[in-house]
Formats: sequence, C-alpha cells, structure tokens
Amino acid sequence: MDIIYQRGRATAAEVHEGLPDAPSYSAVRALLRILEEKGVVAHEQDGPRYVYVPTVNRSAARQSALRNLLRTFFDGSPTQAVAALLDLSGQQMSSAELDSLETMIKQAKKEGR
Repeated sequence: MDIIYQRGRATAAEVHEGLPDAPSYSAVRALLRILEEKGVVAHEQDGPRYVYVPTVNRSAARQSALRNLLRTFFDGSPTQAVAALLDLSGQQMSSAELDSLETMIKQAKKEGR
C-alpha cells in the first residue's frame, strides 16, 4: 500500500519493483487482488495492464490497520502496544519523541479519552 500511496497509482510490476525482498510477482498480484476484494484499492484498465489506485485515504487505512494490530497482537490494549514500542531492544526513542508522547497523553487525559 505504501508504494501505491506514494505514487498515487501503480501497476503490479511497479509495486513488485518497489518492494525490498519482494515475494514473487504472482504473490504481489494475488495480494493486490485481495486488497481489491477488501475495498482498499481499485483497478483501472490501461491497455493490457491493471493500474491500482487507493480507494481509502491513507489516514483511514492507517487507523484500520492499527485497530487490527491492537486487536490481534495486544488484546485490544493501546497500553500494551505502547509498552512494546518502548521496550523494543536496540531501539532508543529520542527525548523529542518521548516529550511528544507525554504531550499526547496529557491532551488525551484533558479531553477525557
């Protein structure tokens, strides 16, 4: 999806070329078909090629993916997800990132979320 969002539209070949450690071309096409069945992308015919375009804006797709991630790996708990992010070995969060998180938490408390 990142490649399609970055380009605005892309063929399966362009998606395949843009993936590091890409799976097979047929696997990319299969994934694009699944994304189309889920309503996340649509295709337009351009001669013999399908050109895929996003049907959901990036922000909405990000929210949906994050909800699924929380439900699947963190029992729906944002706290567990944040704890996992803070606990990633070898990953240091900068003071600015930690300050930003602190500001967001204070704002959420203020708004009663």
